[in-house]
Amino acid sequence: MGIVTELRAVTKRYHRGDEVVVALQDVSFALATGEMVALLGPSGCGKSTTLNLIAGVDRPDAGQVIVCGTDLATASEAALVQARRHHIGIVFQAFHLMPHLTVAENVALPLALDRRRDGSRVDALLRRVGLAHRAGHFPAELSGGEQQRTAVARALVHRPALVLADEPTGSLDSTAGAAVLQLMDELRREEGSALLLATHDESLATIADRVIRLRDGAIEAVL
Repeated sequence: MGIVTELRAVTKRYHRGDEVVVALQDVSFALATGEMVALLGPSGCGKSTTLNLIAGVDRPDAGQVIVCGTDLATASEAALVQARRHHIGIVFQAFHLMPHLTVAENVALPLALDRRRDGSRVDALLRRVGLAHRAGHFPAELSGGEQQRTAVARALVHRPALVLADEPTGSLDSTAGAAVLQLMDELRREEGSALLLATHDESLATIADRVIRLRDGAIEAVL
């Protein structure tokens, strides 16, 4: 298996007034093709910061964040955009679906942003996540579980090497959350994508290949 993502001695600080907050301190780990890794820890431990760095939304103060061979710490803005469009899919806790677009249009959005069309791919994913009958509906007409399944399909539609999921079941009840987590696990196996899941829920980490425990911005343990 090849390495999809690697963090090398990554440190990230934020300024809160006159205070300097260390969000991550000397964090290193790698994620391989087809692997599911859970970032586990309480709120404020650095999980979301880690995902933001890997997504190219933020840059580290020190260290390297390598995604599919590109160091996002030093990459140009154009290279960051290309990395997100071609290599990275993101599943948000709050779904972040476009309310004026149908389910099918939301799923197709990553392709449209890259000026691509693949209706058969969109249709196939909607069938896979059980939403083919909802393709023409709008997000407001969906349940929370259906919205999150739409978001999962959207994250995978462009066949990314890496899928990032930030508390993807946090807005769902236990039944819907378990169904979405199982779906993500099945799809990453079928698609061959690496999946990095940030969660504070110990039970959600049980299906991961590895668990990385974060505390106060540092790796506490790797299980």
